[in-house]
Amino acid sequence: MTTTNSVLKPRRSPVLTAVMALYLVYTLLPLAWLLISATKTQQDLLSTSGLAPGGTFALFDNIGQTFTHDDGIFLRWLGNTLLYVVLGAGGATVLATAAGYGLAKYRFRGRRAVFAVLLGAIAIPGTALAVPTFLMFSNLGLTNTPWAIIIPSLVSPFGLYLVWTYATEAVPDELLEAARIDGAGEVRIFLTVTLRLLLPGVVTVALFAVVSTWNNYFLPLIMLSEPDWYPLTVGLNQWSAQASGVGAQPIYHLVVTGSLITIVPLVIAFLLLQRFWQSGLTAGSVKQ
Repeated sequence: MTTTNSVLKPRRSPVLTAVMALYLVYTLLPLAWLLISATKTQQDLLSTSGLAPGGTFALFDNIGQTFTHDDGIFLRWLGNTLLYVVLGAGGATVLATAAGYGLAKYRFRGRRAVFAVLLGAIAIPGTALAVPTFLMFSNLGLTNTPWAIIIPSLVSPFGLYLVWTYATEAVPDELLEAARIDGAGEVRIFLTVTLRLLLPGVVTVALFAVVSTWNNYFLPLIMLSEPDWYPLTVGLNQWSAQASGVGAQPIYHLVVTGSLITIVPLVIAFLLLQRFWQSGLTAGSVKQ
């Protein structure tokens, strides 16, 4: 049976191509502006606009000033953010993986009720719970401490739901039964068999949790009053507010450079872990 070139040739849509090109420009334009602005001095940043380059390439100078300004407080904010991500996002990933697998593969009374509560928790925005969370932590005496950020970050309803749905299809019941027949306990099955199958889903949940915790702004804003515990988001906003005050030191170039440094770890994380997403997509599209 022969096929014509017209059949093999993929169809192209000029409209969709144009839409995707506009979307690409819309996505990359703010990043390009941030990168170019971070190479400018304070004077060039105020005298030039848009994507126009400055008269002096000051990127490395700006990076050095960012890390040394105000006794190196930016480095402290970076360390705080990493602490919140490792403990908060890491803990959320572990809890979501274990709970999602348990809900997907074990039958118990009240399972439907848990599912309904989970969907309700996903539908409630985090900002709506910020004030009640603050009042609760205030009564416990945990405000203005790292625990006020880490403990709420451990709860990830969407991550739990994602692992639940992924484990339902990715972990065959026959494989679990075979492991039980061989004498493996439930914990051993989870650690040695299930986690390998759930790896793409776990990485996806981890990335969502890391991005959410890294970009968290409103919760640290109301929970923390001590600048030494600020994450990068709140700290950079404080710098921006200081720079716009009457008689304040002009440090907009440090705010821009700090914003660029802030997004670099997220970009690296996505580039390093995208292969797990691709393997998960291909594994889910093949029937055995």
